[in-house]
Amino acid sequence: MIIGSISENIKFEKRVSLVPDVIKKYTNLGFEVQITKGYGEHIGFSDDLFSKAGAKITDSKEDVLKNSNILIQLDLIEENDFINLKKDSILVGSLNSSQNKNKIEKLKSNGVNIFSLELLPRITRAQSMDILSSQANLAGYKAVIDAFSYFEKAIPMMMTAAGTVPAAKVLIVGAGVAGLQAVATAKRMGAVVFATDVRMASKEQVESLGGKFLTVEGAENLETKGGYAKEASEDFKKKQEQLLSETLKKIDIVICTALIPGKKAPIIIKDEMIKGMQSGSVIYDLAAIQGGNTAFTEVDQIINKNGVKIMGEKNILNKLPVSSSNLYAKNLFNFISNLYDKESKKININLEDEIIKNTLVK
Repeated sequence: MIIGSISENIKFEKRVSLVPDVIKKYTNLGFEVQITKGYGEHIGFSDDLFSKAGAKITDSKEDVLKNSNILIQLDLIEENDFINLKKDSILVGSLNSSQNKNKIEKLKSNGVNIFSLELLPRITRAQSMDILSSQANLAGYKAVIDAFSYFEKAIPMMMTAAGTVPAAKVLIVGAGVAGLQAVATAKRMGAVVFATDVRMASKEQVESLGGKFLTVEGAENLETKGGYAKEASEDFKKKQEQLLSETLKKIDIVICTALIPGKKAPIIIKDEMIKGMQSGSVIYDLAAIQGGNTAFTEVDQIINKNGVKIMGEKNILNKLPVSSSNLYAKNLFNFISNLYDKESKKININLEDEIIKNTLVK
């Protein structure tokens, strides 16, 4: 059986789905691996490295598409390449199945089985395949590093003969995987860290990392059975706004990570709140691609409002493509290993398996 992957459009996506270390794991299972020439050169993985790991390299992406029993990608392939995928082949990736519904329907009508890994269930057995968590961890870390680089004061408290430099105060909005990594990173760098989330289970996690959890009085637990945040009631939103408005007056750096799967990001940091912030403060909005958690967030722009810098990026992981590719490739391998029957040496789309059932786009 052949596992293939073609180059992404590196203007938008620098990550790759295969790295040399993981290719060895596929060949040990008995797969042949095919990739396009120059597949990972932009992030330092030469064709020679892939070749030594056991991959077959071809000049033609059409050949890879036509030969592959399983195609692994990050984004959905170009629509004019659909015709090259053979019937009963499998496409696996982070395919935004809700946004790409029409294109995916076209692929399915061609007889392609499509697995979109953002649909993975939040169960213990799926943790090693969880692309959202592995990538969010890195995003939370990088958001803090970038935000700190735009803040024009020192982060940790420094006691000098000339006087004391106070520690920067950081607020993390949304304490999911990205938010918790942001808490840990900011704390390690010497900041005083606060965090808020609609899920009360986050309180213990934030405090275990040294952060201070901001709780709305009489807060309800807004968590789905799958572990994601759900939309808050109007009463909760008003109480949260009051708490945030007062807190933001003394905050130097805000990292926004609040997302609701499949929906526009909630506007949490309102215009009036930003007006109350200190000039020189920084807001880094990881929710930018889904509309942002502030009223002014723009993708790949730095907006200055009353001296407050507001930043948002389309794909922050393009700044950490090697680390994020390594984790993503391992997630994919673990997922495909679960699909692969080692005895028959065939793919088994077993719909009694919760992981397979949930990720197969129906």
